[in-house]
Amino acid sequence: MKSKGLQRLRWYCQACEKQMRDENGFKCHTQSEAHVRQMLLIGENPNRHIHNYSVEFKNNFIQLLRTSHGEKRVHANHFYQEYIADKGHLRMNATRWVTLTEFVKYLGYEGICRVDETEKGLYISWIDNSPEALRRQQSIIKRDRQDKGDEERELKMINEQVERAKKMKENQEQSHENVVKELKRDESKISISLSKPPIEEKNESSNSENQGSSYSIKVPFVKKQENVFKSITKSNPSKQVQNKEKRPLTTAEKIIIEETMERKRKEEWKQRKIDSKRYRIQAN
Repeated sequence: MKSKGLQRLRWYCQACEKQMRDENGFKCHTQSEAHVRQMLLIGENPNRHIHNYSVEFKNNFIQLLRTSHGEKRVHANHFYQEYIADKGHLRMNATRWVTLTEFVKYLGYEGICRVDETEKGLYISWIDNSPEALRRQQSIIKRDRQDKGDEERELKMINEQVERAKKMKENQEQSHENVVKELKRDESKISISLSKPPIEEKNESSNSENQGSSYSIKVPFVKKQENVFKSITKSNPSKQVQNKEKRPLTTAEKIIIEETMERKRKEEWKQRKIDSKRYRIQAN
């Protein structure tokens, strides 16, 4: 009857690639003519056979790791249990590595796998060094650089916009300060001189001939004639209005006009609000 599942490693002959069921079978096999002949062939050049077994074991181990787990991190001992689950696998006692720890460290030293040593044991992960993977990595790096360049350009544009906004704000503040300075009153005193109204002068004349009898003569007050050119300008006020309209308004005048208009609008709105309240009270 053929045995099912794995058998004990100590009863397996790697030279003949044959598994025995028990110690007695293994002893009989080692004394057989075929086993002796195979051992003589291996004894002629043992290093070559050990090297071939080592290369085959490494290739099979890496192939299974690549296909089953890819670049994922896995416990070394657990994965080795998966590897030896195959009945026809190559045993490690035929290779130049005595222990699994030594073999895993070799894979990490050669750059075939990433090896991490933790409290729970050694963890391994396969490193994809194929040309396709290298091309993929280069494309990813190139895309990251492009994204980084786009981000830098966007940041530069945002900084420029912020600087322009700051300059515009400074210019607006300066213009506002200039307007305030124009509207500011001078602290110097203003003197106004008013002319006195004309008083009727009384001219007293004395007769040189009759010194004894004196009398006063009232001289009527004669008004000064107004300037003819001034009267013409007064008689034509439309020309003055036209001249005023032609003159452009200053910023101070514009601001004063806007303030008066705004004040009137607010007063009208308050008055309408008061009237509406009165109407509601009367209606109730």
